[in-house]
Amino acid sequence: MRPPVARRWLATPSFRALLALAFVVVLGCVFNADGAFFHWSTHRDMLRQVSVYGILACGMTLVIISGGIDLSVGSVVGLCAVLFARQTLHQGESAAVALGLVIAAGTAIGLASGTLVARFRVQPFVATLAMMVFARGLAKWISGGQKISQAIQQPDGSFAYEDLPAIFQRIDRRILWGNLSVVTLVFLGCVLVSWVVLAKLRYGRYLYATGGNEEAARLSGVPIARTKLLAYGLSGLFGAVAGICQAAQEQQGDPEAGSTYELTAIAIAVIGGNNLMGGRGGIGLTLLGALTIGYLEKILSINAVGESSRLMLTGAIIVAAVLLQRRGNA
Repeated sequence: MRPPVARRWLATPSFRALLALAFVVVLGCVFNADGAFFHWSTHRDMLRQVSVYGILACGMTLVIISGGIDLSVGSVVGLCAVLFARQTLHQGESAAVALGLVIAAGTAIGLASGTLVARFRVQPFVATLAMMVFARGLAKWISGGQKISQAIQQPDGSFAYEDLPAIFQRIDRRILWGNLSVVTLVFLGCVLVSWVVLAKLRYGRYLYATGGNEEAARLSGVPIARTKLLAYGLSGLFGAVAGICQAAQEQQGDPEAGSTYELTAIAIAVIGGNNLMGGRGGIGLTLLGALTIGYLEKILSINAVGESSRLMLTGAIIVAAVLLQRRGNA
């Protein structure tokens, strides 16, 4: 006999993700740093801080559902932050041209990874690791290993300071009387795009089929190579969007920006309940994972917990999430 509907729902990834989020929120209520957790500014800042990670996690979710992994997204953030700052601050290009160039560059890195995986049958871990190193090296080469900021060195060694382009302020500003960051809206827009891809388009069904059983999908007529190529391309595109937001938030292009961000993006997807083996998951789970990670980081921050402890705790939570997945799939 089939178990009752309520019992089946309690065993779903959605319930486990909600339970994890509720547990973290309860922790925040208990360890509230003299009431700081109950101020809206704490939640607003949490959403702003987690948005770049969340944007990356949207692309990571598409790749994971297809049965792959993308280790290059953190380096894509650094590369695109450098490109965006260079084109707007030092080259004086318009915002539209700079945005188009940066998005094209990020997408190209993603497509390069997808080509290695889909056409040349390179393992996703190896292919994206190579692109991670390549993109980071390219970021350092373009920037000369220096942060690209408003300070521009002159031939005589002095520095001239350029005005910050308006696009930086537009991306990093707050709206609704200062209650919501534009970057958060960008993150929610990426969530919406990912949901449409997965839930409303034929391509989304191709992603699930490819990750669930690639050989069966191939025999059913699913274009495996094109599906993987588009998954990695979209991951690169989201990485470019994250890089633009990162540059706007920092008001500079740092070639080291995005370091280890790929690990946080994977953690968000896994904690949310997306299956690392592919074929199962959804962008709603990723959103729950982003909120869980965001609240956890914020609670630890307002309680002055050191970075080392934060990293260890995050690692332990990832292991627990994977073990819960295995138990739920048993």
